[in-house]
Amino acid sequence: MNVGEKLSIPFGNGTKEGTVVKVCEKSVWLRVDFPRHQGKLVRRRLSDLNSEKSTPGKKKRFWSRKG
Repeated sequence: MNVGEKLSIPFGNGTKEGTVVKVCEKSVWLRVDFPRHQGKLVRRRLSDLNSEKSTPGKKKRFWSRKG
C-alpha cells in the first residue's frame, strides 16, 4: 500500500472509495469524498482493511466468554 493508491473501504452499509494520503505503522489515512463533505480525511486500521479482503462475510470477535 503506497501513497496515492485508490482503495475501497467498508463504510456504513456500503463501500466508499478513497485515496491513500498517509501510511503509518498500524493505520492508514484516506481522503474520501462524501456528498456534503468533499475531501474528508478518514483513518482506518490496517488490520481491518486486510481482514476485509481475506475473510469476507466473517465477523471478527473482540471478546470471548472464557472466564
